[in-house]
Amino acid sequence: MTQQPPKSTFSACPHDCPSTCALEVHFYPHGDVRRLNGARDNAYTAGVICAKVARYPERLYHPERVMTPLRRVGPKGEGRFEEISWDAALDLIAEKFLAAEAEFGAESVWPYHYAGTMGLVQRDSIHRLRHAKGYSRQFDSFCTNMAWTGYVAGTGRLAGPDPREMALSDQIVIWGTNPVATQVNVMTHAIAARKKRGARIIVVDVYQTETMKQADIGLVLKPGTDAALACAIMHVLFRDGFADRDYLEKYTDCPAELEAHLKDKTPDWAAAITGLEATQIEEVARLIGEVKKTYFRLGYGFTRSRNGAVGMHAASSIAAVTGCWKEEGGGAFHNNGAIYELNKDMIEAGSLRDPSVRALDQSLVGRILTGDEAALLGGPPVKAMLIQNTNPVSVAPEQELVKQGFAREDLFTVVHEHFLTETAQMADIVLPATQFLEHDDIYKGGGHQYLMLGPKAVEPPEGPKENIFVIKEIARRVDSKPHPGFDMSARDHIDWMLRSSGYGTLEELETKKWIDLQPDFEMAHYLSGFGHADGKFHFRPDWGRTAAPNKPDGDPFGPWQAMPELPDQWDSIELADDEHPFRLVTAPARSFLNSSFNETDSSKKKEGRPEVWLRPDEAARFGIDDGAKVKMGNSRGAVTLHARLVDTVAPGTVISEGIWPNDAFEDGKGINTLTGADPVAPYGGAAFHDSAVWVRAV
Repeated sequence: MTQQPPKSTFSACPHDCPSTCALEVHFYPHGDVRRLNGARDNAYTAGVICAKVARYPERLYHPERVMTPLRRVGPKGEGRFEEISWDAALDLIAEKFLAAEAEFGAESVWPYHYAGTMGLVQRDSIHRLRHAKGYSRQFDSFCTNMAWTGYVAGTGRLAGPDPREMALSDQIVIWGTNPVATQVNVMTHAIAARKKRGARIIVVDVYQTETMKQADIGLVLKPGTDAALACAIMHVLFRDGFADRDYLEKYTDCPAELEAHLKDKTPDWAAAITGLEATQIEEVARLIGEVKKTYFRLGYGFTRSRNGAVGMHAASSIAAVTGCWKEEGGGAFHNNGAIYELNKDMIEAGSLRDPSVRALDQSLVGRILTGDEAALLGGPPVKAMLIQNTNPVSVAPEQELVKQGFAREDLFTVVHEHFLTETAQMADIVLPATQFLEHDDIYKGGGHQYLMLGPKAVEPPEGPKENIFVIKEIARRVDSKPHPGFDMSARDHIDWMLRSSGYGTLEELETKKWIDLQPDFEMAHYLSGFGHADGKFHFRPDWGRTAAPNKPDGDPFGPWQAMPELPDQWDSIELADDEHPFRLVTAPARSFLNSSFNETDSSKKKEGRPEVWLRPDEAARFGIDDGAKVKMGNSRGAVTLHARLVDTVAPGTVISEGIWPNDAFEDGKGINTLTGADPVAPYGGAAFHDSAVWVRAV
């Protein structure tokens, strides 16, 4: 009798999203995946996932998925390839990598990766090859640095109150994130608090997002002015007697200095900077002062600015002034990264890591590939690359330089991918990759507290291979240093990491599905002291010298000496001027996730086309009608897209939701043509939401 496939199983969402949803995977009788649901028995996911992941079978069974290794036969970028065998592809890769190493040294090979999967085994095993060969290291700077640095500057630790406590709050402040589009479970718990407790939802953002439409109060401020708003709120808290002085004295470093510093940071002062009304700031400050169970859910979006670390630190400081950290359902949460004390030595081969090998900044990939000596850190040119889990020809800043670099005929590029992305089309070899339901992995939630198993749910088609297969086979062919991790399966790696981290075994996790690692209330709310050596929340960070989760080798980046000593507005942003009258924010679209899902028909249909949103009165000044074709540009380049006139963006601000593929734009130039790659103070990062631009009718 033929064994029937299961009706359902469990997994975890692999995508670059703080929700890391626990999943129920449902099958057709013949064994194909039918649909995905949120796991109802997971207290954070609570049965809810975003629509794009619910439609995942559309991506899994997409007719344009890469199914066999491909070798380029035309000019780079034309996308002309021929099919070859896995052995032939791997042999050619090894030949080219060894040739680059022989002529320019091992640092001329750069394994380049990011967060296309957040699985700890499949994502991070690329480091095992890197360290075993002495290939160039990578400084990860795309996404998190300004946010993490700013938060930890105050708390001393990247962790906070249990995210499920939002449902126990009387007021939730959602600041600089659009969870309806980007982390839907935040809204699950916020709405639960509203229904059960009558909780108020306050949203702070630069345009009226779908999240703000569900809020009781929405503040639409100018990009890069969050610190001014935070300072004015704290001014009111001190002025009107809402500051918890006992808490401040016990738990913070310099409350008297902060109060004196904020004397002139009035709502009128902040209104002139933010574009808000002073009365709006007064009202929100009063509500924050009156409602002790206020939970600040601080996002990434408002930190993707040249003053992003300062903005995050200022916003998180409000909770220390009110003392709402003491309350269940209170405090300030950004990310729980510090609670996962995992031993990844077998995955990453940390014992083979050579700190003298250069660490190239991933955001500077355009400058690196076009020979910028400073970006190359004085080392050899990059002559060969292995790219997994990322699509830099779409998502990296300074796209014109990125494209020039990848177009080099002397650069040998290998891309391991699901689809012929813009980066894959520039490759010499394209290798077909498994998707997350086709391999085993383990995930940690940034926006919650679970360590989650994602077991293989279906067999992959003939052709696609998992990341660790590629890593192992290249390592074998390029004579890498031996390491036991190369010969371990993903399940072996998961079991080893769990055992060595003190979290049990794989067999036990297969029964549990996830492990709740949330610290107890006292630790999560810092009631036994914050993470700094003095146990205090720091209003006065030691910028450029303070601890941070992701610091570069060597000196701090950017104008870090000019960062304000105490929370303050810092105009290090790319300011608008007569030539560039608008400030551009490249916000996430609801149906895309970075450049994932922009190949599926349902997501493209829901998003429509690349657009720029601007206010009708400002559009009229430049003769731009609703729906008109426009060009938008700055010194880095120009893109062609269509205008949408809305009255829900901040003055002087334009919004372009994405990330659309480059070929969705008329001239083939995507939105990151306009974004800069200059490293942001103090520890790097790309200011994706901080570009001054002009917009003109075509």
